[in-house]
Amino acid sequence: QVQLVESVGGLVQPGGSLSLSCAASVRSFSAYTMAWFRHAPGKQRDFVIAITYSGNTRYLADAVKGRFTISSDNAANTTNLQMNSLKPKDTAIYYCAAQLLADGRRVTTKEAYTYWGQGTQVTVSS
Repeated sequence: QVQLVESVGGLVQPGGSLSLSCAASVRSFSAYTMAWFRHAPGKQRDFVIAITYSGNTRYLADAVKGRFTISSDNAANTTNLQMNSLKPKDTAIYYCAAQLLADGRRVTTKEAYTYWGQGTQVTVSS
């Protein structure tokens, strides 16, 4: 059974930065495509960013391009989300997701993922 545990989010001022991590209890972590989604009040769970299992391809939602980055540490079974220039509209619960050998544009859809973390709250406010 795959378990994903996100680090604690927090309260950040607009323009600030925050890093989230997702620790995965899996064998062969390098075979998993990892992603982050977010769920803001009154909205659906939206795709944020993904890194494919090959590590060669990253997908980003338009809303976060130039501000968010994703990386994976295969030795530590961890995926990291670095969020810069945060805006109030980035406020949401952020979820880590994982799927074995997922590839292509489908990795930007929540239906592509079997495994999910519990979510962590990120609030951007002054």
